[in-house]
Amino acid sequence: MTEGPDRIGLTTTIPVEAVFAAGLVPVDLNNIFVSDPKRDQFIERALEEGFPQGSCAWLKGIFGATVARGGPRRVIGVVRGDCDGTDILLEALELEGVEVITFAYPLPPNREDMERELRRFCSRLGASPAAAESWRIRLAPVRKALGEADRLCWEGNRLTGREAHGWLVSSSDFEGDPDAYLLRLQEFLAEALNREPLDRRDGLPFAREVRLGYIGVPPITPEIFDLAEPLGARFVFHEVQRQFSMPAGDSGDPEDLASQYLSYTYPYNVRGRALDINRQSELRRLDGIVHYVQSFCHRTMEDVIFIKTLDKPLLTVECDCPGGLGATARARLENFVQVLGENIDS
Repeated sequence: MTEGPDRIGLTTTIPVEAVFAAGLVPVDLNNIFVSDPKRDQFIERALEEGFPQGSCAWLKGIFGATVARGGPRRVIGVVRGDCDGTDILLEALELEGVEVITFAYPLPPNREDMERELRRFCSRLGASPAAAESWRIRLAPVRKALGEADRLCWEGNRLTGREAHGWLVSSSDFEGDPDAYLLRLQEFLAEALNREPLDRRDGLPFAREVRLGYIGVPPITPEIFDLAEPLGARFVFHEVQRQFSMPAGDSGDPEDLASQYLSYTYPYNVRGRALDINRQSELRRLDGIVHYVQSFCHRTMEDVIFIKTLDKPLLTVECDCPGGLGATARARLENFVQVLGENIDS
């Protein structure tokens, strides 16, 4: 549910601890948009209001999901460190009577600016920094459980790529109720532990399963994860989705909220993300990486950096609207897996 005076929409991952500390219920508008059977109507509504046909479907979908559903009436948007179109999206929402609250990741990332922005953000929401910090501690168990879900995907080989994606991507808002979310996740993990390892499944066309990494924004069509497995592959790394869950770094858990959101790689430079991707590629024994890009997004230019900094073979796949991945993208993924599979050792 997006309606209700305590609901507040999110355009992307923000310090959700401050939202909970303010007694509010976060609602990730991306998940609302992409999971709604009427999502095409949200895009049509945005087009009717003047959004260009050649603009990002996420922006159109978020606008439509907010306006057409009648809520939420407050939205938090990241104006530095996410999408170049967010400023205009927020202005368009304001014209529809939506109250807009902003958050800006510091560029370059540094503690002084992050602490200042967190104080401002907490004040704007009506929460104290101390209360937000207490929520960081309170959310530690659910973030740890998400780390276990991720591990069961790449090391335990019990989770499909789609399952790992679903749990990790929903950690942006914990579906509005982190306690209930944790209980569901724990029940799911208990069931997953009893499965046969997926990397030993019958019918693999190669000497072993092809291990793929997914980088870039979460897909507007999660079908990409389902398509890999019949080909003999599986996604065992989900870059940005994993970052949503605020994983522990090399030095362990963050010491405070500022450290946590400075360690969150997505809002900062691409080279920093490449370092994280390469570390995870080695740890997870990846054979190749799929870079998903959204049509009409400035992040399509990230390949300029990635092709020079990533250690594994790279395939870039572009998609526009919800629905199927498209015949061309499917064929390219299939060919990519085939080439990787023919060149792996058991």
